[in-house]
Amino acid sequence: MCRNIRCLHNFEPATTDEEVREAALQFVRKVSGSTHPSRANSEAFERAIDEIALATRRLLDGLVTNAPPKDREAEALKGRARHEKRMEREVRIRTAPAS
Repeated sequence: MCRNIRCLHNFEPATTDEEVREAALQFVRKVSGSTHPSRANSEAFERAIDEIALATRRLLDGLVTNAPPKDREAEALKGRARHEKRMEREVRIRTAPAS
């Protein structure tokens, strides 16, 4: 999964439309292989973002859970810890002596 797309379900305060649109944008960028579409493709790119954001909002609004809401700061800390661990592993791999 794309690391830039985050879980948006069950947060307090609730996920904003801006967060939903950012996730949709990341998804469209990943699928299309383009961060900035050409002028000829910009309409299709924007339409896809709008449609995915709408579908995502409907999904989030329809989900139910008994779990307590997640805290954004705590989730961000966990994400940073995962990133640190990945980077440490990368450094070990890149600096390991060649066999």
